[in-house]
Amino acid sequence: MCGKTNWPTLPKQARLPINRCNLPADILGSISFQLHPKPLLIDGIAVLHRDLFEQLDVIQQPENRAQYFMDYMVVRFRLEMPEEIGFDTKCKIDRRKANYIRVVRGWFFNPNSREAAVMKGWVESRFGLTPRFHHNMIDDLSSDAYRRFNQERAEGLYNTNALESQLDLLYSYCQYELHRQQPQQTHLTLYRGCNHTLRYHIENEDAYYHTNEVMLLNNINSFSTSAERADEFGDHVISVEVPFSKIVITSTLLPHLLRSEEEILVIGGLYQIGTIKTIT
Repeated sequence: MCGKTNWPTLPKQARLPINRCNLPADILGSISFQLHPKPLLIDGIAVLHRDLFEQLDVIQQPENRAQYFMDYMVVRFRLEMPEEIGFDTKCKIDRRKANYIRVVRGWFFNPNSREAAVMKGWVESRFGLTPRFHHNMIDDLSSDAYRRFNQERAEGLYNTNALESQLDLLYSYCQYELHRQQPQQTHLTLYRGCNHTLRYHIENEDAYYHTNEVMLLNNINSFSTSAERADEFGDHVISVEVPFSKIVITSTLLPHLLRSEEEILVIGGLYQIGTIKTIT
């Protein structure tokens, strides 16, 4: 990646002044963070769930750790016994099955769905990066598009059991596995297919360096480990060096979670794009 230092900064409308992790949004959403990443720690996870990670430390096989994590989620959040945590049986909308797995699957089925609004809202709350697109471009936090996003986010969280806290643990477990399985690696080369790539460009003359470009992505995005697979989703394929700390989930993290073995969910912000090309 290019060694220049005068990168464009994250626009104010793309971030909140507060979040719930150890770094502010203007830092974790920057090119500098992409080049020199640090761990992102969601508030309270290490303390509240110390027993989970201590037990994972002694389990040697990744598939056994995955099963232990899923069992932990079932017990911790009473996913199979919602009445124990006060589920409202009189509610007209039955949300007993609305858990972290359904939300992730909903995102990949439709990135403008109600489940996707929950994912985007979770990123906004925990990392302070506001969504840039949900059905329509979100250029202003007072816009109708942003209000529609918040409405769908609220509908997705309504009468559910600590759904965003479930996503906190899913992200933290993913980070644990990435660093345990590949302790010397900091980035993963990923690909994304897109149309009308100009809408991702930062309108700043400093955003272009030779063959490199800087793009402001949505606050959460689908990527692929395969350029050929990414080509199925757009006319252009971008290649990005994504820090481990911005990976929310991989397709191999939990058994049968995603249909494709090449899907990755990535936190957004500014990214330096190594190449932009069309796969033929």
